Amino acid sequence: MSNKEAWGSRIGLILAMAGNAVGLGNFLRFPVQAIQNGGGAFMIPYLVCFLLMGIPLLWVEWSMGRFGGKFGHHSTPFILDTMDKRKFWKYIGVFGIFTNIAVAAYYCYLESWTLSYVYHSVIRTFSGQTQDQVAGFFGSYVGLESPVEPIFFWILCLVLNTWILSRGLSGGVEKVAKIGMPLLIIFGLFLAFMAITMKAGDHGAINAGTVGLNFLWTPDFSTIWTPKVWLAAAGQIFFTLSVGMGSIQCYASYVKSKDDIALNAMSAGWMNEFVEVVLGSAIIIPIAVGYLGIENVVEMTKNGGLGLGFKTLPYLFEQWGPMLAVISGVAWFGLLFFAGITSSLAMGTPVMGFLQDEFGWKREKSAWTFGGVVLLLGLPTVLFFNYGVFDEYDYWAGTVSLVVFALLEIILFSWVFGINKGWKEITDGADIKVPSIFKFIIKYITPLLLGWVFIASLPNIWSKITHDAIKKQILAATDPVVIEQLHTQMLYVNISRIGLILVWVGIAYLVYVAYKKRMKEKRFTS
Repeated sequence: MSNKEAWGSRIGLILAMAGNAVGLGNFLRFPVQAIQNGGGAFMIPYLVCFLLMGIPLLWVEWSMGRFGGKFGHHSTPFILDTMDKRKFWKYIGVFGIFTNIAVAAYYCYLESWTLSYVYHSVIRTFSGQTQDQVAGFFGSYVGLESPVEPIFFWILCLVLNTWILSRGLSGGVEKVAKIGMPLLIIFGLFLAFMAITMKAGDHGAINAGTVGLNFLWTPDFSTIWTPKVWLAAAGQIFFTLSVGMGSIQCYASYVKSKDDIALNAMSAGWMNEFVEVVLGSAIIIPIAVGYLGIENVVEMTKNGGLGLGFKTLPYLFEQWGPMLAVISGVAWFGLLFFAGITSSLAMGTPVMGFLQDEFGWKREKSAWTFGGVVLLLGLPTVLFFNYGVFDEYDYWAGTVSLVVFALLEIILFSWVFGINKGWKEITDGADIKVPSIFKFIIKYITPLLLGWVFIASLPNIWSKITHDAIKKQILAATDPVVIEQLHTQMLYVNISRIGLILVWVGIAYLVYVAYKKRMKEKRFTS
């Protein structure tokens, strides 16, 4: 059975690609990364990494996808196989399916929180609560003190994702992108306006909104040559553009063979940058600094952006009065929901493309199979969130896998497939003139940057493998109950790692079966 999926329109494709890139990290992770790594000075390494790593990888992945699509391939194992016939490349391509399943397993749970918080904003759950009570609500939610609601919203979110995927590219994913992305930007502009125009004294604010904006963008140039800052900038580029996952190749594989990819890739990339740099920095930090002051916000951001986004903002919105609290809560969590679902839908398409291409499954069966696998693999991240399983999935699938796959695919594209053939793929049908300097950057600079990111991350990877952080907590703890909990956490973390390895091996086995099936059919037809 041939896979006859196609994009309905160019704007739909660009919005879907931008939606794939625009995720929860644009609003929760980027502003925190900027604060922790030199404020305005962080933008220099960030933009350098975007130009030398982000844009090249976008062009590489779009062109790889379109190239594989010419041969009827819509998943990375066989897209990579078209570029070099050595057998191991198919198994490198396993990362492009594995990463999507493993990330979706925890990402859909995080996405479901936003749906729940939209509901709680509407029914005014946070009205009259103190800041500690609002923060406590989040703790009890993820701690499953009342498990019915978190599990209900999680399953609802999974079913919604799966149903949309079952409607296909143009009938499902593209329609959601055409509705979700404009709404996301409208919600974001409203909240950014509210944040920046906030004045000291209004509704109890101690600072104007511009104080938070100035704080975020005030450059600390003393940090600019610190390797940690450059690693953070490179990491944020991975997070924000969804490169190294396989979803871009899958989306691009449905582009016609002579359609532009150069301008499309740039359009999707720069739309993501606008959302992240302009809207992402203009909401959460200005509002938090306006009410809580710079020192408190700095302290809060040490634990990342989830705390600010879910534990703090609902309380601060309540300071604006009943009506604005509801509108702002719906806008903020609605914005996060659309950012989340447009990304999670992209995670389903490579899996579906693989099942449709290699096993002749129908779209609906492929979609519901993906939903079922994500349900099973995601269950531990829900039930054992407080034991670090969610974070473990995020680290190995959402961070390490991306860097490994991106490094290997750029080597394949530039050095094995060959930069001359690769450059022709990027520029064929291009609606813009791609600067020729990028031919040099893609061949030499981007692989070197990615290699440095990977090598520089090795000490942290080893520390993770050996449980250094948990072991230090065990040594520092005196309470036997706490020590027992930490040992339990280590057990759950190890089990989750084994689970992820088994998923990777399982996908590799399916690729092997598909390859043998192809060889058999080839012999039969010849």
